[in-house]
This record gives sequence, structure tokens and C-alpha cells, in this order.
Amino acid sequence: MKRRIIAKLELKSEHIVKPIFFEGLKKIGNPKQIAEKYYKLGIEEIILKDIVASLYQRALNYKLIETIIKNLPVPIALGGGVKSIDDVHRLINCGADKICINTGIFKNKKLIDQTAKIYGSQSIVVEIQSKKIGDKWFCLTDNGRINTNVEVGKWISETQDRGAGELFLQSVDKDGTMEGFDIKLFKSIQKKIKIPVIFSGGCGSLSHIKEILK
Repeated sequence: MKRRIIAKLELKSEHIVKPIFFEGLKKIGNPKQIAEKYYKLGIEEIILKDIVASLYQRALNYKLIETIIKNLPVPIALGGGVKSIDDVHRLINCGADKICINTGIFKNKKLIDQTAKIYGSQSIVVEIQSKKIGDKWFCLTDNGRINTNVEVGKWISETQDRGAGELFLQSVDKDGTMEGFDIKLFKSIQKKIKIPVIFSGGCGSLSHIKEILK
């Protein structure tokens, strides 16, 4: 299986931001300039998501998204505030190759089935915001604010059965720390994974990438 290095760009209003543990959003810069810079550096795919759209229950800025990804010759996954098949249609029309969904599918699980049926499983990326509580990992929504009380492993199995084509697994406990991936989290769900997985949270060096690839 081919491994890819994927850039995750988190959008708030008109700026790319960088959180730590999904909190304390710090402005980084212009989203179009940053996306183009990553492409020139050799990035193979970009995940661009409005990280507070679901939390604030607001619509995506489709015009801004179109401007950011215009003429970017790499696959683009768009997300943030996606709650209906109409939202999926609009993002595909904006130029998305894939749709990244988290909060919306906890409220409407059939959205996975609908998107996979219309656009194919390869078009839907299930984002999982994972946090360890006690000795188990649970799925969070609304940019890490709400605990669904659904265990990560169980959610992975259900979303795969519903037709998800890819998993985007984020560790809230490691997010933004640059201290290394949550290896224990990955090991806990590794045997359940049947589809490609994007693992995120804590990467700060090449050694961290080598460790997770083992």
C-alpha cells in the first residue's frame, strides 16, 4: 500500500489556524498561500476543513473554499459543518475529491450510506476525533468539545460497514504537541481497520513518521 504525506489545514473565518489539544487557536496565515506552499514542497494531498463550523452551527464559506483550492493539482478533502447530502453536493461542486465528516454523521449516520452510494466509497472520509478517557478511547464531536460516549473501535467498525472509504483518525491528546503520534491509540484499533487510514496528531519529526509506519 502506498503511503502518503497529507497536509491538514484548519480554517477559522479566513485564516489557517493551529490549535493544541483542539484549543487555543493561533492564526498562522493566508490559506491559499499556505496550500500552494505545501503543494510546492511536495505534499500529496490536502485536508482543508473549517474546524468551528459545526461548533458554531454555521454554513461553510463556499466562495472562500473555491478560491483556496482553485488550480491546486492535488487531491482535496473538504470538511467542516457537513450535515446533509446537499452540503456534500456543494463541496463536490466546489472541487472536492473527498468529503471529510465527523459531527454530521453522528447526527445522521445515513449520510455515510448516501454519499457512498452517490459518489462512491472513495469520496467519503470519516474523521474521528479521539480522546482517551479512563482506559478507553472515545469519539468527540464539535471540534473536540462533546463526548459521544461511543468507543473509537466500535465507531470504526460501523462506519466501515456503512461504506466509508477512508478514516481520518486524530488524537486530541497529542494534537499540536509535535511530541510524537499516539501509538497506543493506533495499536488499540489497528486490527479493526479494513480501509485506508490517515493518522494525525503529534507529528514533529521524521522519526515520528518512521515509528508509526512500523
